[in-house]
Amino acid sequence: MRIEGPALKVEGTNIDTDVLYPGSFLNIDDPAHMKAHLFEGLDPGLRDELQPGTILVVGENFGCGSSREHVPLAMKAWGIGAVVGQSFARIFYRNCINLALPIVVCPDGAKAAHSGSLVTIDTDGVVTVDDGAYHVPPTPHFMQEMISSGGLVPWARRRLAATDA
Repeated sequence: MRIEGPALKVEGTNIDTDVLYPGSFLNIDDPAHMKAHLFEGLDPGLRDELQPGTILVVGENFGCGSSREHVPLAMKAWGIGAVVGQSFARIFYRNCINLALPIVVCPDGAKAAHSGSLVTIDTDGVVTVDDGAYHVPPTPHFMQEMISSGGLVPWARRRLAATDA
């Protein structure tokens, strides 16, 4: 799988899901309505810089805090193509995969990128930022299938249906 798009750099470390999507909006369950509150507690102006296919580039321990799925759902509603970071909170990372939002740990690539950089992700193990290439572990095949299937639930349904046949 190959994903390419312009970077939007979100500066900072230990950015938690509570500032990415504040608790006062957790009663919203439609991603189309969630997107209006993404980055609300961090920097609402970041929403003005999003465009379909944007690759978010983030620092260390991004997505720490509560395990709310609202953040990757709102990101997908904005059309964010992927998230590349120095490191991620474990539950945030899995929520992204489970909801079919590609996510890659690439510390050197994340440090090299700036807003406007062209980022290309090859899930076989290379992240390119402008003219620099950074090797990362390949995304496991089942995770690539999960993302291509639309997330964990559609992927599991398809697999279960294949075993019932």
